[in-house]
Amino acid sequence: MLIGEVARRSGVSTRMLRHYDSLGLVRPTGRTVGGYREYSAEDIRRIFHVESLRSLGLSLREVGRALEDPAFTPSALVGDLIQRTEDRLKREQELLERLRTVDASTPDGWEDVLRIVELLHGLNSPSAARRQQTVLGPAEDVPVPTDLLAAAVLAESDPNVAGALRWALARAGDEAVASVAPGVYSENVDTRRRAVLAIAEMSDSPGAAAVLTDALGDVDPPVRRHAALALGKRGATAAVPTLIAMVVEGTNDVEAAEVLGTLSLDPACSDQIMTALTVELTAHTTDPAVRIRLAQALAEMPPASAQSALQQLTHDDDRTVALTAMAFLKMLKERPNA
Repeated sequence: MLIGEVARRSGVSTRMLRHYDSLGLVRPTGRTVGGYREYSAEDIRRIFHVESLRSLGLSLREVGRALEDPAFTPSALVGDLIQRTEDRLKREQELLERLRTVDASTPDGWEDVLRIVELLHGLNSPSAARRQQTVLGPAEDVPVPTDLLAAAVLAESDPNVAGALRWALARAGDEAVASVAPGVYSENVDTRRRAVLAIAEMSDSPGAAAVLTDALGDVDPPVRRHAALALGKRGATAAVPTLIAMVVEGTNDVEAAEVLGTLSLDPACSDQIMTALTVELTAHTTDPAVRIRLAQALAEMPPASAQSALQQLTHDDDRTVALTAMAFLKMLKERPNA
């Protein structure tokens, strides 16, 4: 079969077939009387083998080695091809995200595009100091797009940079909440923690409360705690059970007790909190450390509500608990509104 017919049937151009011949990949078995290349059925089969291996991403050199070396094993090469392909896809995904970010910023001209690209480079820098500087001092006073800040805060592990990102996001209001909220529902626990911390600082955004309330049901204790502290400071009674649990467990218990004290200024909420604290005191009669933390939480309550419970604790079998309760009871009685 002549080269033109082979090209038509195989889909490989005559130019490429000649290139294969020059490299020794596929040499036609014969020649016509006029000197034209003539391919046998075995030659055509080899062409299809070459094309099949090329479709996997092998170079022509690698294809030649695969076809000629009887000892060649494909496993290592295929593994390398997988890695190269994954790296390429990652680069292309990063490029796609960069283009989407530029597009979302609705640039008016190439100067705006270049500024956004500069911001992207800064936020993706391996240097934490440069990332922080990019957030706190955008080039030429160009505001960092909210979506870009949200993506950065959900991925940032450096506490100083994360703090700067949360500060910048807090200035963006509800738009920032909407950008960060998907992180609260991520499968990655670190992402959820970063998202809740960011939303917790958006105190002026009415959209934050709904997302934080969802986070109270998270399976991860730190996510629940961050959400409870933020909601409690906003006066949300839904945070009370988690805040009580924090006091019992001894995790951020001082802060949780202070938030419970603020919530107790509402008489209706005060009754709920006092009931929960009393239940926990009854449930932990053999653990002095828990009772001391509960006594501390009682000391944050309105004196009229807490005095009776603290008075009972002054007779506790554990001397340290009793003395602690006495000190808190004295403190409550000395308050101007006692």
